[in-house]
Amino acid sequence: MLLIRHGYEITVSCPQPTPMVCMLTVQPDGAPPFAEPEAFTADPAIPSHTYRDLFGNVCRRLIAPPGVLTLTSDAVIRNDGEWDPLVPDAGQAPVQDLPDDCMVYLMGSRYCETDRMSQLAWSLFGQTAPGWARVQAICDFAHERIGFDYQCARPTRTAFEAYEEGTGVCRDFAHLALTLCRCMNIPARYVNGYLPDIGVPPGGPMDFCAWIEVYLDGRWRPFDPRNNARRIGRIVIARGRDAADVPLINSFGPHTLQSFKVWADQV
Repeated sequence: MLLIRHGYEITVSCPQPTPMVCMLTVQPDGAPPFAEPEAFTADPAIPSHTYRDLFGNVCRRLIAPPGVLTLTSDAVIRNDGEWDPLVPDAGQAPVQDLPDDCMVYLMGSRYCETDRMSQLAWSLFGQTAPGWARVQAICDFAHERIGFDYQCARPTRTAFEAYEEGTGVCRDFAHLALTLCRCMNIPARYVNGYLPDIGVPPGGPMDFCAWIEVYLDGRWRPFDPRNNARRIGRIVIARGRDAADVPLINSFGPHTLQSFKVWADQV
């Protein structure tokens, strides 16, 4: 068991009162208890409240005042300290045997054009063994196909565009792998959260990270096409069909990001 301190400090500015929904709160479901619960603050102090969306994510509603607003969160969570599971014999269920709530994760979505990529997916992975081996082959492909480059980040890039352009950030790796999995009838969902550098060399400035979960042998299992390696200490913030379902900040009016700091470190 280990402890991970995680949090953020995000400063935005708005020209007028602006309603926002922030998806920045860690998912408590199935996670070990917090050693220190989340301490959320807003400067200047403003009222806010949380609710759960259709995917079970914690969403915080607030109205940003005109001018500068800084949102800060800090917490310490207990983590089992284990590497991501490796289950090479995990099988892929026939579509007709999948639970109803998995079906939405087989469909195309905003950034995952299954209709455009189905033929490619079957040509690439139709001969791979169903199940874990097929998902790993897809992650290997996405990892090799896309070159990671912060300077090439684009919030509108889709899975098909990431495949064609060959560049992107962690969300693009996730979208490409998600789409190819769905094309192969494997339910797959998008995840964002914290990924501390535990058991691996430091990877530069900390940021929020995106990875995927796939449904194999009756369980959702994490895969990480960007890093393409097992890791310790993933902390889930939100899950959805793709990044459109889990924006960090969804503002109903213009806002400008002034500064952005994220931390996730073993205590």
